[in-house]
Amino acid sequence: MTDTEVLIIGAGPVGLLLALDLASRGIHVVVAEMRPAGQPPSVKCNHVSSRTMETLRRLGLSREVRAVGLPHDYPNDIVFRTRMTGTELARIPIPSRRNRYQHRSGPDGWWPTPEPPHRVNQIFFEPIFFAHAAQHPNITLLNETRFDSVQDEGGSVRALLTDLPSGASREIRCRYMVGCDGGSSAVRKQIGGKLEGDAVVQRVQSTLIDAPDLLDALGSGPAWMNYNYNPDRAGTVLAIDGERRWLVHNYLRPDEETFEEVDRDRCIRHILGVGPDFPFTQLSNEDWIGRRLVANRFRQGRVFIAGDAAHLWVPYAGYGMNAGIADAMDLSWMLAATLQGWAPEGILDAYVAERKPITEQVSRFAMGHASGAIKERNTLPPEIEDDTPGGEAARQAVGAAAYTLNVQQYACAGLNYGYFYDASPIIAYDGEAAPTYTMHDFTPSTAPGCRVPHFFLADGRSLYDLCGPGYTLICIEDEGEAAPDVEPLAAAARACGMPLTVLTVDRALDNVPEVYQHRLLLARPDGHVAWRGDAIDDAASLVDLLRGARVAA
Repeated sequence: MTDTEVLIIGAGPVGLLLALDLASRGIHVVVAEMRPAGQPPSVKCNHVSSRTMETLRRLGLSREVRAVGLPHDYPNDIVFRTRMTGTELARIPIPSRRNRYQHRSGPDGWWPTPEPPHRVNQIFFEPIFFAHAAQHPNITLLNETRFDSVQDEGGSVRALLTDLPSGASREIRCRYMVGCDGGSSAVRKQIGGKLEGDAVVQRVQSTLIDAPDLLDALGSGPAWMNYNYNPDRAGTVLAIDGERRWLVHNYLRPDEETFEEVDRDRCIRHILGVGPDFPFTQLSNEDWIGRRLVANRFRQGRVFIAGDAAHLWVPYAGYGMNAGIADAMDLSWMLAATLQGWAPEGILDAYVAERKPITEQVSRFAMGHASGAIKERNTLPPEIEDDTPGGEAARQAVGAAAYTLNVQQYACAGLNYGYFYDASPIIAYDGEAAPTYTMHDFTPSTAPGCRVPHFFLADGRSLYDLCGPGYTLICIEDEGEAAPDVEPLAAAARACGMPLTVLTVDRALDNVPEVYQHRLLLARPDGHVAWRGDAIDDAASLVDLLRGARVAA
């Protein structure tokens, strides 16, 4: 029998970052994973979103993660061609990682963040998470361990695990358990959760290939994401190492109902635009089905699910893993609050109230975009590769449409910064509705529930770097006006042990954006606005609401 505060099932990116965030808050965690230690993941996720990079910055990992992946000068562009070796139709410019912090042009160069997104495959960044987790004194990793069952005993949870090499059983008693064990989640099944939605959106053959001659054979300059539109076979190719490894996605047509009926090698050659003698080696294959499925429950008592265990959708905008990490960061600080004793267990009700509606929204954004993309590649003009005026006109039209459709997912400011929590029991709403957002666009807002708008202070420091690990009260000083009295709130926080950092900024000197109309703003540990105002009328009542000790009016 092992005792711990939180047991996490699954050591993918979601489970590992949940463990690292909890551990940074002083919580002891056990992570159980079926893979052997050091076994690399499959080549799945290829994009770390800006919001996830902000999380990594807070945990001290962003620079290390940004240092891996494609070569430092390799363009992160998204390009559209007739084939990999064919004619370019359009290009979405995205800076290389060498220029990522300085480059401000392009469709995502203007983003208000200290950490822009990073295009990198999971095989490069997951080992970084694992290494830090393995070294952390608050984290115990159990590799080659299978989760079998769980029993909620009221004040604790008892989980039964199996050590795979020996076959021996192992029991772990914990205060809380979180299933981050993927789309086939055993934890979700244990709590009676079912996935609901669209079971089949797109069938995809994915193949990791080694093609040392492909980079020199490209029809135009290199890019991270390569779309290939032609009547023979439409597909995408991702640069994995910027040299010779590529991940080829072959999108099956509507009439191709099984993977077995599709010739993998022939389709890859059509997508690349190469003949039977062009050399490449298939390193690994994975067939998968894009879906839009959301679990009907995210929690049962002391057991929670997050990431793919809670939701699956076609991975447009790269928001599969990143949405899971957002789940984990929402849940982590709430679990820590209860375990540290400054919040009652009622605060945990906010996890489902906040994340399930956002999951529904994001999944429908992805579904809508997937429908447009499927229609686009299945209705290509037959003359798109012809060396004729008609062919040129077709290429211009397809390129323009591809740019307009896809810039929404590759410059998805709305998904990064626009989502908000509008029905949380631990947010002090004031009647102002949060602005609507799309996948592509958003309006910064300090309305409670929104992401705290970022800005750099006059000395160049990021606002986020100055926020504490708990709540942060941002006090904005205006010339000629007395500073608001924040001591009652600080005293109420001290009385219950709620961590609170007070940060004072000068509206004029620190270039505070106009969106900050109030003198005071409370930022939650996960970067969302919990409350705002010009004075604190009932500090004790406000603190009780924030920590889940009372229900919002």
